[in-house]
Amino acid sequence: MASMEFLADRPHRVVVLALDGVYPFELGIPNRVFPLVPGGYEVVTCAATADRTVATNADFTITVGHGPEALESADTVVLPPYDLRLITAELSDPVRDALARIRPGTRFVSICTGAFTLAAAGLLDGRPATTHWALADHFRQMFPHVALDPGVLFVDDGDVLTSAGAASGVDVCLHVVRSDHGSAVANRVARHCVVPPWREGGQAQYIEQPIPDEGATGTAVTRAWALEHLDRPLALRELADHARMSPRTFARRFQEETGTSPGRWLIQQRVHRARHLLESSDLPVDRIAAEVGFATGTSLRQHLQAAIGVSPQVYRKTFQAGVGAVAGGA
Repeated sequence: MASMEFLADRPHRVVVLALDGVYPFELGIPNRVFPLVPGGYEVVTCAATADRTVATNADFTITVGHGPEALESADTVVLPPYDLRLITAELSDPVRDALARIRPGTRFVSICTGAFTLAAAGLLDGRPATTHWALADHFRQMFPHVALDPGVLFVDDGDVLTSAGAASGVDVCLHVVRSDHGSAVANRVARHCVVPPWREGGQAQYIEQPIPDEGATGTAVTRAWALEHLDRPLALRELADHARMSPRTFARRFQEETGTSPGRWLIQQRVHRARHLLESSDLPVDRIAAEVGFATGTSLRQHLQAAIGVSPQVYRKTFQAGVGAVAGGA
C-alpha cells in the first residue's frame, strides 16, 4: 500500500515517461485522472532524452515539457505503452540512463507494453505482472523470470503495478487514487471521467460475450439485487432462483458476463462495501462485517488482508485521515 505521507506535505509527483513509439491515448491517461484529485498529485511528462522530442505511433511527433531530469523527483513513474516493433529485451542507453535517475522506493506503474520496459530493467524479475493478453507469449519468451498473468486487468505488487491494454490504464490509475486517497475520492474522479468507478484488478482482460439464446436474460438484474442484499448469505441457489435459472446456467452466464464466479464476485463487492464503510463511518468492525455479509469481524479482517494487505483498523486510520487532508486542501 502506498504511503500517505505526501498528503500532508506536498502533492505526490507523478512523472510520465514517454518513449519513442508511445501510444497517444494511454500517454494522456495519467494527466486525465490524477489532476482530478484536488491537491493530491502533480503530473508532468518527460522524455528519455534532453531534446524532449518523442515520436508517437501515430502520424505526429510531440515535444514534452521535461527531459529525463524530471525522473529524479518522481514519487510515481508511469510508463505508457509504445509500439511493439520497437520492443527489445535490452534497454537502449538513453532509456537505461533515464531510469537510473529514479530514486529507490519510487512507485512504478506500467500500461500495456510499458511492462516490457520494466522487465528489461530487471524490475519485474520474480514478481507477478501483466500486460496485454495478445502479447503474453512474446513477453514470456523475452522475460521468462517474470510471473506473468495475462488474464487480469492489472496487478498491484506494492511498489510496482502493471496493467493490460488501453482502458485498463484508466483502471490502474483509479486504483492508485483509491489506494492513496480512498474510495470516495476515486469514485468522484471516475464520475468526472465518465468511467466505471471500480473494476477489480483480477477481472478478466478479455471476456468472450456469446450471443445469448433468443429470449434469454442475463444476470445484471440479479447482480443489482444482490448489491442491495449483501448483508444476507446469498447462496448460489438463491441467486439462480432470483434470475429464474438453474444454478448451473446462472453460474455459466455469470462467468460469461463478469469474468468471475458468483462467489468471488460477492466477496469483491463485500470487501468494496466494507472499505467504503471503514472510510466514511465510525461503525465497529463487527458491525461493518454484518452490514456487508461477512459472518464475523474475523472473516472481514481475513478478506481485507487478502485483498489489500492491511487490517480494518489500519485501513480506517489511514484513509479517514487521507480523505480529510484532501478535502481540507481542496
